[in-house]
Formats: sequence, C-alpha cells, structure tokens
Amino acid sequence: VCDIEVPERLSFSYEQLKRYDLVERCVRVPAREGSEEEILLVHSSEHLEVAKSTQTMNEEELKRVSGNYDAFFFHPNTYRCARLAVGATLQLVDAVMSGKVCNGMALVRPPGHHSQRNEANGFCLFNNVAIAAEYAKLKYGLQRILIVDWDVHHGQGTQYIFEEDPSVLYFSWHRYEHQEFWPSLKESDYDAVGLGKGKGFNINLPWNKVGMGNSDYLAAFFHVLLPMAFEFDPELVLVSSGYDSGIGDPEGQMSATPEVFAHLTHFLMQLANGKLCVILEGGYHLKSLSESVCMTVKTLLGDPVPEITGEMAPCLSAVESIQNVRAAHKPYWKWLMYEDTSFLQNLSTKSHLLKKANTNPSTEQESEMTNNDETVKVERFLELHMKNILFPVPPIKTATTTDSKGSAHLLPVPVHLVKEMDKTEIKALVSGFYADLVKEDKTLLSLGSMLAILDKILKKEVCNGIAESPTAAVSVAVALRHSVRFGFQRVLCIFVGDMQIIPNTEDGKILMIHICEKERFTFVLNSFLLLLKDAEGNDFFSAVLGFILPVAYSYQPNLTVIAVGPNRSLGISEISLLLALLQGLAESRIFAVIEDTDINLMQSVAKALVGASTPHFGVYVPPTQEKVNTIKILRDQFQQEWKMLQCSGKLSI
Repeated sequence: VCDIEVPERLSFSYEQLKRYDLVERCVRVPAREGSEEEILLVHSSEHLEVAKSTQTMNEEELKRVSGNYDAFFFHPNTYRCARLAVGATLQLVDAVMSGKVCNGMALVRPPGHHSQRNEANGFCLFNNVAIAAEYAKLKYGLQRILIVDWDVHHGQGTQYIFEEDPSVLYFSWHRYEHQEFWPSLKESDYDAVGLGKGKGFNINLPWNKVGMGNSDYLAAFFHVLLPMAFEFDPELVLVSSGYDSGIGDPEGQMSATPEVFAHLTHFLMQLANGKLCVILEGGYHLKSLSESVCMTVKTLLGDPVPEITGEMAPCLSAVESIQNVRAAHKPYWKWLMYEDTSFLQNLSTKSHLLKKANTNPSTEQESEMTNNDETVKVERFLELHMKNILFPVPPIKTATTTDSKGSAHLLPVPVHLVKEMDKTEIKALVSGFYADLVKEDKTLLSLGSMLAILDKILKKEVCNGIAESPTAAVSVAVALRHSVRFGFQRVLCIFVGDMQIIPNTEDGKILMIHICEKERFTFVLNSFLLLLKDAEGNDFFSAVLGFILPVAYSYQPNLTVIAVGPNRSLGISEISLLLALLQGLAESRIFAVIEDTDINLMQSVAKALVGASTPHFGVYVPPTQEKVNTIKILRDQFQQEWKMLQCSGKLSI
C-alpha cells in the first residue's frame, strides 16, 4: 500500500488556494479524459491495454500486475484517474495555446514523469507532460518545447521519451547522491546529455546531498537553465512541478521554502511569450505542498513575488554539480563556447557516502516516529514562515504621472496616473536635503513627477512606477537618497547608458551597476561598471544571467531603481527583459527613471512593469569571447562577496 501518494495532496492544495482567495481569480478549465489516441502519442498499445484491463481486476490480480512494475500500485479506478490527469493537462495546453489564458496550473494525480513508453513506474501510469509536449507539437506545429522538471526525483520516463529529440529541451534536477537515491540510474547523472540528434537537449543536474535550499535552486537557474532556455527560445514551457523538492518532504529531505517556487515560476514566465503550463507531479508533505502550489499560482496571476529567505550562498556540492553540467554541455551550446569549464572528478560529497554506509540502520518504527515529529515541526515552521513573508499586495500595480508632454495616455491601460508634487513642496524638500545635487531650476521642476511616484512606491501604495526625467542621473541621485532617508537599507540601482553618476554618500546602503558603452571615470563605492558595447542580445544574457542577477539576489535589495540615459547600449527588448527579471527582487518594488523620450521605450518598460509578457528576442547571437572573459574576471573578483556568482567548484578563497 502506498501511504504518501494520497488524494489529500489535491484536496489540501485546493483548500489552501481557496483560503488565499486564488481560486476565484483563476479561469476554471473543465477536465476531460485523455483519449486513447492521445495516450498513444507517447505510450505503446501494450501498455495501454494492460492499464485498461485493470479496471475489472480483483485485489489479488491487481497486486500481481502491480508487482511487474517498480513502485506502482493499481486500483480499479487508476486507469480512469490517469486518463483524467492526461485530459486535464491537455485542456490546459489548449487554453494557453489558444490564448484563452496566459498560463495555468493543472492539479492532477497520478503524476506522470517516471512513466515510460511501455511501463508504469514510481506512482506514474501515463506521462502527462510528455503527452502534452507531443500533443502541442502535433496540434499547434510547435518546434521547440522546454520541459522543466523540478521534482526531487529524476523524471527518467520523460528523459527516455525525448532523449533523441532536439525539439524538446528537458531539464531535471534531482536528488541523486551518487546513484544511491531512487531511481538509482547511471543515466540520471550530468553526463547523460541525450542521444543522436538529441545530444545537448537533455540536462541532468544531480544533487549529491540532501538539504539543498533556495540559493542552490536559484544558482541552478542562473548558471545552467536560464542561459540554455534563452538560447533554445522555446515556444511553450511545461513544468513537471513536483514539490517534494521543498522543505519537510519525507522523500526529498531538501530545505527550499515555498517562496522559491514563486521565483522559479517568475523566471519561466519570461520565456515563450509567457506561455507556461505547470503540471503537478510529486509533493508529499501536505503543508509544504499546498503552500508551494499557492506560491506558484500567485505568481502565475502576476502578484508581486515575496522576498526570498535564507543565506544567498549555494553550497559547495551544488556548485560542483553546476560546474559538471556546464562542462558536459559545453560542446552543444553557444553560450558556453567561451566559458571556462572543466569536469570535477573529486567531489566533496564522496566521503559522506562511506560514512553513510557504515551507520546503523534504524528500525522502521523509529524512523516513522522521527518522520511524524519532523512533519509537525515543519508544519509549525511554515505557519510562521508564510505569515512573515506574505505581505498585502499594493492596490495599484504601476504608476506614472500626468506629464506636460502628454505621453502618459499612450502607455498601457493598467498604468495608474498620480498627481505631480507641488513646486513649493519640492523646493522645500530639495533645499532641506538635496541642495548639493540640484543646481538648476529645470532639474528642480522635473523632480515633481519622480518624487510623487517614488513616494507611492515607498509607502507601498503602488508596486512599481515609471517616470520621465530630462536629467535621469540627478533624479536618481535624489531618489536614492530619498529612499534611504525613508528607511530603506539596501537599494539596488542599475544605470543604462551614458550618465555622469553622482557619487553615492550612503555607504553600504546602495549598490550600483552601470551598463554603458564607454568607460568613464566615476568613483562610486560599492559599484560595478559593465561595458556591453554593441550588445545585440549576445553579451546581454551573459551579463544579466551570469553577473547582474546573481549579484542582485546576493544583495537582496528592498528597492530596485533603473535609470535609462542617452546612448544606451541595450535595446528596448533587453531593457524590458532586465526589468521583468528584476521584479523577482524587493517584493517587486521597482522604479524606472527614463531620460530617453522614445515613446516605444516608455511603452515597452510600462508593459514590463504591468506584467505583460516580454517581447521576443529574435535569433540568438552567441556572446563574444571578450565579454565572456570580462564577466568571468568580474565573477572571480567578487564571488567571495556575492556568493550567488559561484558556478565552479574551484573556488578562490
């Protein structure tokens, strides 16, 4: 009898969605049974016939048939439930591909990712996500589908089905422990990269110890999955969404807390024009599962992402696995072409295995008692943890001001207009606190709109905002000082374009990153200069994913400010994507100050802030060797301070 893959997994999750008032905000898509033809897109007719025959079997016969498979248990209703799981998944794909909804989640069981062409395996009868991929290719003519499997077990079924298929990029991280953990397969390791034409399209990231946490998962996205995904450029993203990789799960024994799934979901929403289908796989600690499901759905609905908790430093074992995956895939991916990658044979976790083999096994009764205690402990922890990280969503998403140039009416509809600050109010404020920054009347007057929007963000009345300014550098200098005066302890500021950055006197409270075309001398404490000359989408990804995001997540700002000035080295689509990716930080509090009067830029930034899907990037251009080296030098220089930069096991101490 299986005592963890239980119906309560769905009922608990659904009840929790109702408690957070999320169900009423979603479009309900009716489930249906998957047809035999649809199941046969992936599975053999023999497998289908065996599954069908179990509907009329007695208990003895069911036990006998179940015994032919690894960790699978038939019940007379299993076949119908599995067909409903397939059908519900395909209904979601149809709703997303037809444009009825932007994205969605299918709460289904039994799960599917262990199921193979010809056999049931690990609680899975039909491979829901694999069938969905084949169905989407057939019905919608898709040529590139990304499957992200964040379940704690390796989805070997999905791997076997697509390992020779370059149209499906399959990424799985999983507890592996050097092949000690189920399904204990050699082909779950990092060197299984696919076969034939599918070489390079199968990515396995093995976790060789338990206790992996939020920073390990984020590092895997920054240094492996996201660069590959942006190069692959999928037309649809499917998630095999197992939450047994979350805290408290008896199977996974990992430490990641529910909000990490909000961040992972947020990143995946920037791909495939936002077409994202999340399909439930595992997850066996009911509280951890249900909270993680809610975090995923809140993010799909466009709610601000909660701040991530825990130390932002991946563990050595995670970094070693990341390094080995990058080394294994270097021959197949343009983004890795100039990366300094080498295999690590002597892994830090090998010695743990020897110790593990020598410990006395505890009795079944003892381990059950420990598990029950642990379950209750995690429930209590999560009760408190969720109260700490959840916050009231500001009533307004994006604000701007009614400006004299009248461009506000051209911005997307959900942008909210706020009244500019009164001139006498500005003068009083500036003479009191910012007189050293503001020398001209023209600058003084332009601060009215900027401060009005910033105040609303700081008071959490709006989530984010966009302001035009004839002198972005001065406006931002005032905004930064104003935010620190307001009580914000960590402000991240990213300058794009040629700007004379005003030195920051707020030591340690502001981190600046300047992306520009030519080097100019600026003495700024706690600041980086990135020269992305002629960035045609090529150097952009290595800079943003390999440096800016890891630094930003290490820093954990309370507010993000982006200033766009003249001669910007980033195109409109790059700036929009940068804004979208950075909304994972600071509870999505982000303020864009734009000197460029290009209405297309204003519109694109406003769309990114209101949560519209990011524009398509066009053909992927590989990074230049010079820029990859620049990012590498910066990474080596700063990885002790900003630990999320670490992506190779040979760490400089």
